[in-house]
Amino acid sequence: MNKRLVSILQYLFFLGLGIFLVWWSLHQIPDKKWGEFKHSLLSARYWLMMPVFLILTLSHILRALRWRILMLPMGYTPSFINTFFAVMIGYLANLAVPRLGEVLKCTILAKYEKVPAEKLVGTIVAERAFDVISLGIVFLLALVSQFSVVGEFASQLFKQLFENKSGSFSLMKLGIAIGLLVFIIVAVKIWFNYFSHLKIVILAKRILHGIWEGLSSIKKLKQKKLFIFYSISIWALYILGTWVGLMATEGTASLGLTQAVSGLAFASIGMIVTPGGIGAYAFFLAKVLEKNDIPFEIGFANGTLQWFAQFIIVVIVGSICLGLLPVYNKKKTHESS
Repeated sequence: MNKRLVSILQYLFFLGLGIFLVWWSLHQIPDKKWGEFKHSLLSARYWLMMPVFLILTLSHILRALRWRILMLPMGYTPSFINTFFAVMIGYLANLAVPRLGEVLKCTILAKYEKVPAEKLVGTIVAERAFDVISLGIVFLLALVSQFSVVGEFASQLFKQLFENKSGSFSLMKLGIAIGLLVFIIVAVKIWFNYFSHLKIVILAKRILHGIWEGLSSIKKLKQKKLFIFYSISIWALYILGTWVGLMATEGTASLGLTQAVSGLAFASIGMIVTPGGIGAYAFFLAKVLEKNDIPFEIGFANGTLQWFAQFIIVVIVGSICLGLLPVYNKKKTHESS
């Protein structure tokens, strides 16, 4: 099957999942509670979206600065402006096609800063690895601060994933998941060993070599403390943005940082599951807030508002960066000559 067709079908599947979650979440709201849902949105303190806008934009700036640190051990020092443009345009592209932004980020710096794209792939993987670690720490903080809430919700999600029709834990489903993972690993290994002469395998090996070089660059970081500081600051800003977002609607305004941490932990899963987090972000946030005695319709209204704020930030800032990218580099080239 054509690779592009597979990508399109994959995107449509996850987009459909997001739309389904929006539809399903709205149908979770009883008819008599629709008034509260609408009231939460209509009476929201929309002016609080301005500090959220600034907080999340600052987190994107720190991401660009952190990414530059990963490139230094490989001998590349791209300009901060182009790096920031690449980050924001990447986020914008991800709204259209999941993971397209990661490729586009590398392509932009390869074109305007002459950094080999295959080596940048390694830095992207390294960044994602640190984000997974950071998200794990956020989950740990949430578990410590709200053990009863987070533990119950996590076990409920895990149970739903691996339970059978009778509602009990299914060892067969777990075995199929592990077997599928093992099969994929073995198939890839055989493919690399027996078809090493094919151009696509040679290209894949080049990309993997670039990824390894990018990951290895972490050991050689000259600014490890600054890298860690940026990583902590990025996720601290995410927590702060979520907390400020909770203040925007009646019913959630009284919640504190502990609820913001647990809300961010599970809402982040929603950002991974569907393109741009559509449907899933608000759903997961609402479910966590429900465990904190916030009615689902109020939590979903707040989650929808917070998701929309993040969406608008990426669209506005990403579009500005997309427009300024050729202008800045034309001026830069002119000054250099």
